[in-house]
Amino acid sequence: MPEGTTHSTAHSTGTEHGPSTGTTDATATGTAGGRAGERPGRGGGSATGTATRTGPAPSEAPAAAPPEDPTPGPAAAPRRARLAGRRATVDAVLRNSPLQPLFRLAATRRLAVLAYHGVDDPRVFALQMERLVRVARPVPLAAVEEAVRTGRTLPPRSVLVTFDDGDRTVLTEGLPVLTRLGIPAAAFVVTDLIGGDQPFWWAEAAFLAAHGGTAHSLADCPPGEAVRRMKTLPDGERRAALAELRESARARAPRQEQLTPADLLTLARNGVAVGNHTAGHPCLDRCEGGTVRDEIRRAHEALTGWLGGEAPTAFAYPNGNVDPRADAELRRLDYRTGFLFDHRHDRLLPPHPLRISRLRVNSTTGRDRFDTILSGLHPAVHHLRGGS
Repeated sequence: MPEGTTHSTAHSTGTEHGPSTGTTDATATGTAGGRAGERPGRGGGSATGTATRTGPAPSEAPAAAPPEDPTPGPAAAPRRARLAGRRATVDAVLRNSPLQPLFRLAATRRLAVLAYHGVDDPRVFALQMERLVRVARPVPLAAVEEAVRTGRTLPPRSVLVTFDDGDRTVLTEGLPVLTRLGIPAAAFVVTDLIGGDQPFWWAEAAFLAAHGGTAHSLADCPPGEAVRRMKTLPDGERRAALAELRESARARAPRQEQLTPADLLTLARNGVAVGNHTAGHPCLDRCEGGTVRDEIRRAHEALTGWLGGEAPTAFAYPNGNVDPRADAELRRLDYRTGFLFDHRHDRLLPPHPLRISRLRVNSTTGRDRFDTILSGLHPAVHHLRGGS
């Protein structure tokens, strides 16, 4: 997620939040109407309501447009509005580009794994999912794992919907939409937070830095860049920095209601497979070997207990940071799939089951960008511009 930005309905941050700085959509626009040749939908109507929360902005792949204005306060509002308008224009130009039909055709022969976090705008999320059932074929995690196991490719236009972190809005806002439309999904949860009200560490750090918190390792870092800097630190230093921020900030970060073990069962019983996202969400490539193993194994054991003895078989790398020591531990625990955060499609038969590509999207993504993300045009432009 784009660190250092704020959003009225945001929930978490990070570079899995992508290695690059993301941008949020100016407005969630568009209709769910189909075009000639699209598959008929399986459900009608849209979910309504909003989930207003505080914290850094949700994850979004960077658009081919200028970055967010870093200037805080009301004085920056007109500039932010102009930048948002330019991003919306770029998204519309891409969607109406003559390249879009070519990319859409090519996408029928690739696997699209959508990587969400929370559901900040239920209405727009419903429009996105209604669009999805018209133009693609939503598949469950089990189908991806079966393809990997048997060596048989998935059907054309296969799309897997996933959520990272375990934000409670996946249950309260996302599940009703998914159930109504018959869309399966997967949710990768941070197990240390289950059953409590501790905020995600990156959301807490962003709040504390914005409220005067300081740390030795962040001495020359603007508050809006604190989380980005912390993700580059050795994990022990990251934890120390968070402790210093807690001690020095003028205010404590607001609490955040998290999913409970019972909620995880509800998700699993209603078509949302529950996967491992580590115990505490460190960047594994910044951890010592023992920490890597402990983070994966503790989460694995907790999930196995909460899910009635059913061990998780899928893993999403925190922040998208791959580490070979994590791969080895996942193999020891018989994991079948692992997911990246690289804003790319994968093959209908993923060649590297523990490193399956995913596309960054959020519930505020407008119709134009959503369509070009699905087709692969937006990711292509993003990577052409040097995004990672």
